Amino acid sequence: MGLVQREIEASGISTITLSPIADFTASVNPPRVAAIEYPLGQNFGRPGDSQGQMAVLRTTLKALEEMDQPGSVRHLPFEWPEKGSKGARASHPPEPPPITKYLMSHPWLYPKLIAGDIPE
Repeated sequence: MGLVQREIEASGISTITLSPIADFTASVNPPRVAAIEYPLGQNFGRPGDSQGQMAVLRTTLKALEEMDQPGSVRHLPFEWPEKGSKGARASHPPEPPPITKYLMSHPWLYPKLIAGDIPE
């Protein structure tokens, strides 16, 4: 994503990434990162929570407006409602996706996946 963002920025359009894993996202050098402590795949919040999603969007756009330093990371002031409780697990699928099951039984392939060495 960082490479695409840099190209868009070169044409004069500001960009920002909303990420629940800001350290990882920042490692690809995007122009700006808005960090949010939400579960993966739910960067804007719970499905159907339009007020919460709008608050995240507005705060992210405000951060974009205020961040003028390339490589900046801004931690947004949101916390997942059921953090640390049993309810937080509701955001996870009832069973792991196939790729997770496969990697659990073939852990030596994980570094290849991270490196982008994916067989056809």
